[in-house]
Amino acid sequence: MKITAIRTPETYTDLQRCVECDHVFQRPLLRPGETGYCPYCRAKIAKGRDWSFAKICCLAGLMLCLMPLAWTLPLIQIRLLGMTISASMLAGVMQMVQQGDIITAAMVCFCIIGTPLAMVMSILYLFVGQRFGMNLRPVLLALDRLKEWIMFDIYLIGVIVAAIKVKDYADLFAGYGMVAFVSLTLLYILLIIHLDIERLWHKFYPQPRQALAPEEVQCCVHCHHSGLSDQRGRCPRCHIKMSPRIPYSLQKSWAALISSIILLFPANLLPISIIYLNGARQEDTIFSGIVSLASGNIPIAVVVFTASILVPVSKVIVLLALLISIHAKCEQGLKTRIRLFRAVKWIGRWSMLDLFVISLMMSLVDRDQLLAFTMGPAALYFGSAVFLTILSVEWLDSRLLWDAHATGNAEYTD
Repeated sequence: MKITAIRTPETYTDLQRCVECDHVFQRPLLRPGETGYCPYCRAKIAKGRDWSFAKICCLAGLMLCLMPLAWTLPLIQIRLLGMTISASMLAGVMQMVQQGDIITAAMVCFCIIGTPLAMVMSILYLFVGQRFGMNLRPVLLALDRLKEWIMFDIYLIGVIVAAIKVKDYADLFAGYGMVAFVSLTLLYILLIIHLDIERLWHKFYPQPRQALAPEEVQCCVHCHHSGLSDQRGRCPRCHIKMSPRIPYSLQKSWAALISSIILLFPANLLPISIIYLNGARQEDTIFSGIVSLASGNIPIAVVVFTASILVPVSKVIVLLALLISIHAKCEQGLKTRIRLFRAVKWIGRWSMLDLFVISLMMSLVDRDQLLAFTMGPAALYFGSAVFLTILSVEWLDSRLLWDAHATGNAEYTD
């Protein structure tokens, strides 16, 4: 794929302000397959024309047809004492609810059922709403945020980890739902690659080109439109009040981060899973579960250790460093801090792996059998901490890292 770097503006028409570093540049005309990047912070700004909206809708329709099969059919099956036991997405969530862990079940359901269904229905709503003149702005705003919470890829790794955990106790088989779920995951990846929210905004709510000086260009923190506000101070595209920065960004980010740090202590000290084998009770914390997993499969144990311990702790440390650097108006190491910000924004979701494994294990075994698996109290604390760290990054306005510099745009070179 050809990459096009965006030049510094030479004229005062068709300008855009970068949503990550606040730099103003000339919007390019990209050919198919090209990608535009901000010349200062190298953030992806735009990509050339890709799939049509009709193709995106067809892809969403296929996903909607596959979802009931992927959610209800067995993903994996075990044979224990002549009895076949199946594990499915929906069964794991329902098992959590039956044991009283409603909040934890809601977290799992939100990431693997709620947000994927909302994204598909939003795309189909755009298709129908366009013909009936409906208000599409809230749906377009939601689409840009939903994709961060869909975790099909992480759940697929969770299926592999759960299969390895139970293979020592019973015979293991792949269920029919695995084909539907893998197909759904591949279609989702294809959708994310070709879904361009900015193009949809231009399609449904095109804005006229404006002749503005660079200092006059404003950027909407909600829909990322660059231009002037209307007479009521709102973004002319999404109709939300224009603001130079995300309102209360630091306060919200600090609150979510401090809360997650507090929750990580009981999440790592209390048992996260409880196994009953022939009447004997065995409790595992996150770390002891990784140690027991390493005795049989070191590569999978490394994956779980990275997702469950290394990623949450690293994310907390990085976020603390970023927030402190903003308050201290630090001017050094800006390039490193921008890269760290983007890294924690991407890796934070992988910490949900443990909860996905637990939901699968709970649907495979119950207390009426010789092998039983239940959720420990740490699961709620751990899931809450993961959600809060994700929100902490989402609420942190990256442009605050650049505000320590008098011009608002520090020199950024590769």
